[in-house]
Amino acid sequence: PNSFFILLFFTVATEDDKIVGGRECTPHSQPHQVSLNSGYHFCGGSLVNEYWVVSAAHCYKSKMDIVLGDHNRWFMDGNEQIIRASSVIPHPNYESWLVNNDIMLIKLSEPATINQYVKPVALPTSCAPAGTMCTVSGWGVTMSSGEYQILQCLNIPILSKEDCDNSYPGMITEAMFCAGYLEGGKDSCQGDSGGPVVCNGELQGVVSWGFGCAEKNHPGVYAKTCIFTEWLQSTMATY
Repeated sequence: PNSFFILLFFTVATEDDKIVGGRECTPHSQPHQVSLNSGYHFCGGSLVNEYWVVSAAHCYKSKMDIVLGDHNRWFMDGNEQIIRASSVIPHPNYESWLVNNDIMLIKLSEPATINQYVKPVALPTSCAPAGTMCTVSGWGVTMSSGEYQILQCLNIPILSKEDCDNSYPGMITEAMFCAGYLEGGKDSCQGDSGGPVVCNGELQGVVSWGFGCAEKNHPGVYAKTCIFTEWLQSTMATY
């Protein structure tokens, strides 16, 4: 039974990451969206101030570049900024086997230039209730054959804790929430792991995990940013 769980978990973690049922974002409508890059795009993230990016802890690499202001990944239009990461700080209580507390801070080696293409998103002032509509965005990662060159957006509702628990019995912690559609057909499928879920102008979620892709009763699971605001603020103040 153990090997079955590991095998099952492996298929969860390495599922193709792409937004299904979404649409191309209006160019530069998500100016907080960044790409984590180590010679290739491997995760998304969100700029929260000129020096700091929030992503998922499962996206950890010690060395990376952050690409800001991008829309079409195959075409440089001159609005991009590429800045090296100087510190990469996963949450101290991140548990990889549960994908729990799946949040991470990345400090930029120099401040981002804030303009219409590159703009921070606010951290949450409180947790968003079930039913709140949010936007998840991403390109889909390069290990899947179906990644997108143009940034994709999808509007999804936050689901109730009950619907979330029923979709993933025994797997949902206080640090997670589900969003999307139980009937399937639309999902972030881990959109870009680490990417933003923005509700009413606040970063309420970080794309974390899920089963399959846009499957019935398997909505996307996201790290619940609102319970981490204290850790985020104090860490940013320390480094």
